[in-house]
Amino acid sequence: MQIVFLGTSSGAPTTKRNVSGIGLRLMDRGAWWLIDCGEGTQHQIMRSVLNISQLEKIFITHLHGDHLYGLIGMLASRSLRGAETGGITLYGPKGIDEYVQAIMRISPVHLQYPLIIKVVEEGIIYEDDTIVVEAAKVKHRVPAFAYSMTEKPRPGAFKIELAKAAGIPKGPMYAQLKAGGTVQLEDGRVFHGKDFVHPPQPGLKVAFSGDTIPCQNMVRLAQGADMLVHESTYVHQHLELAERSGHSTAKQAAEIAVAAEVKGLLLTHLSPRYDIEDGPITLDDMLQEAQEVFPNTQIAQDLGVYEVKRTRLL
Repeated sequence: MQIVFLGTSSGAPTTKRNVSGIGLRLMDRGAWWLIDCGEGTQHQIMRSVLNISQLEKIFITHLHGDHLYGLIGMLASRSLRGAETGGITLYGPKGIDEYVQAIMRISPVHLQYPLIIKVVEEGIIYEDDTIVVEAAKVKHRVPAFAYSMTEKPRPGAFKIELAKAAGIPKGPMYAQLKAGGTVQLEDGRVFHGKDFVHPPQPGLKVAFSGDTIPCQNMVRLAQGADMLVHESTYVHQHLELAERSGHSTAKQAAEIAVAAEVKGLLLTHLSPRYDIEDGPITLDDMLQEAQEVFPNTQIAQDLGVYEVKRTRLL
């Protein structure tokens, strides 16, 4: 997996940062998913490592404009660029369907591919053979959801050198052992699959908070994640502002990371007030605040690509 940030600013874009948009590259399936789509997201996609024709799913966390206003333009541009074959499934809170349908009716917009819109409720909202997506309600000024994407465990690798050393012939017997079966050689020796296959490899898990104040639902959803992407609109010195506007501080995001026992934390949705080089409080101060609580914290950069790596069990 790779996480590609298309926008990391809160509320409005700056000369350095666009508003919210995050790409999740699923390398094994040759596709990527989009979490939120603020104004200008399609421009950022063109500047990034992402290919708009490979976009498969979109997850909107809530219906504030800085997370949403780039959606219709991006969908229309995808159609104009000849992405006719692959449809898109759009997930979002109640009202997302009305929003899209109203704009497409009034504009009008004609897409050359299927667009399926699904209004989100809490729980598992998508599952296939390789991945599970869960939505959880979080606490903001409007109905809002956080999302987690969890890969299913993968079969362990076959110990081919061990099989060769045992004199097991290649072919159907290898397949039987890989499947966990038992084989018997002509000399009477019996071998069991469990002895020739590494343990199942756990899948990766990532979680995206959207906009929220700290809440237990976020801790539960992110539990054990390899990477948590959490909003960090304010420093803790401005806690009152954060509470009034329904946002989190860097310290609070780090506390969520600790409580959820995640492996890494990426901070996003940053207030422009801190992105001033000679300002009284800077993003360096924000980062230090978070790292004092959760050391493995980074501040996300627009167009930054962050690898989420798998730990191999032997």
